[in-house]
This record gives sequence, structure tokens and C-alpha cells, in this order.
Amino acid sequence: MLQSSDILGHERPLVIRVSFATCVLATVCLPLLGLITCVFISSVFHFEDATGTHCQVPNYLPSISASISLSPECHIWRFCIGLHSAPRLLVAFTYFKFYKARFATRFPESSLSCLNLGFSISENLGLLLLTYVSSTETYFVHKEGFVLFIVSSLIYMLITCRLWKSIKKYSLNPEDAKSHHWKVRFLLLNVSFCAFAGFFYWKHNMYCESGSYTFFALFEYLVVFSNMAFHLTAVWDFKSREVMLISSSEDKDF
Repeated sequence: MLQSSDILGHERPLVIRVSFATCVLATVCLPLLGLITCVFISSVFHFEDATGTHCQVPNYLPSISASISLSPECHIWRFCIGLHSAPRLLVAFTYFKFYKARFATRFPESSLSCLNLGFSISENLGLLLLTYVSSTETYFVHKEGFVLFIVSSLIYMLITCRLWKSIKKYSLNPEDAKSHHWKVRFLLLNVSFCAFAGFFYWKHNMYCESGSYTFFALFEYLVVFSNMAFHLTAVWDFKSREVMLISSSEDKDF
């Protein structure tokens, strides 16, 4: 929503209001649409390159790393993640301010709020690292970025569930209970999918069985989708909040 008008010859600042829920939806949809687009293009136009394995066994799904390392897929993915990263940090610091206000004098929740912010930032950094350094360029750096993303996201979700358990305990708002309920569900799904993905990745590397890498790719998708679903619960947490951009007519700054 835009607001601007003239009063007695003086121009009022331009105010842009966006609901926080809309901001969260856009933040989650960017990597979601980017990933679906990259996997689709890889499967249709670059199937042999995207599904090839080191031991030459049949594979029917491209892994995420393979999908985002080809062209034009890598450019689409980098564009989406580049746009996604700044709002992601905005959401992280919004949560941090919310937790600090709620748990200002409580231990260990106050300390967990700081850890939560740190792992949220490191999750975002891991995502940026695995995005802008593809597996075909520098595999070791890409792999470390992937590990940083997975480990940080799991710890972040675990701490978040712990904080929302405390919030639910002292809150009369049913939205808080619903948010905690679905956060725990998505965390458990994410942990399960990570375990299955790790198992099939190990099985593929150890025995080179046909289909193992396909199942790894499938569970890798589910890990990412459950991660996105977890972050989407912010829609309930900040339903009444707004993001505001104010442009001053005097210095022309936002």
C-alpha cells in the first residue's frame, strides 16, 4: 500500500506498507520456484548431464547440486537466492527482537535467542555459499556450504521449537500453540528426511546400487521442502505485523 500527499504545499513522505505475511511468502516462494524451475529444466533438457553418477549406475532424478550447476539453471537459482537472502535476514532479526522482548530476563531463553539468530545467519551463509560456488567449480567449498546449511538449519529449528514451547506455555493465543505444533512437525519431518537422504547417499557411495542416488535426490528435495515449510510458519507468528519503507522528501533517502 502506498501513502503520499501534499499538505499546504509540503510533500508528505512516501510510505510503502507490506504485510509481514506477504514478505514471508515472497521470501519462501523465491527458492521454491527457483528449485522447481531448475529441476524441471535439468530433467527435460539436460537429463544425461544432471543424472550422471560417478559409478555409471541408472539414476532417474537430478540432485539439487547437479540441477543448480548447469546453465541456465545456475543463473536462475543464483538470481532467486540473491533476492531471497536480504528478506531472510530481515526475518531473522525480526525474530531476534521478538524473542529478546519476550525473554528479556529469562534464562536460558534469552541466551537461546542469541544462538537462534547466529544459526539463522549461518544457515543463510551456507545457502549462499553452496549457491554461488557450484559443485562443478569447487566441489569441496560447495560441499562445506551444504553441510553448513544443513547443520545450521537443524540446530536453528531445534532452538526455535524450544523457544516456542516456552511461548506456548504462557500464551493464551491459539495461533502460538498452532505455530509450535507445526514447527515441531516440520522439524521431525526434516530430521527424518535428512536421515533417509544420508542413508541412500552412503549406500550409493559404498555399493553403487541402482536407484540409491535417485532416492537420495528425492529425500534431498523433501529436506528442502520441509525446511521451507518450517520457515513459512512465520506467517502465523507475525500475522499482524507490517514492513514499512518511508521515503523522505528532504534528503530523498529511504
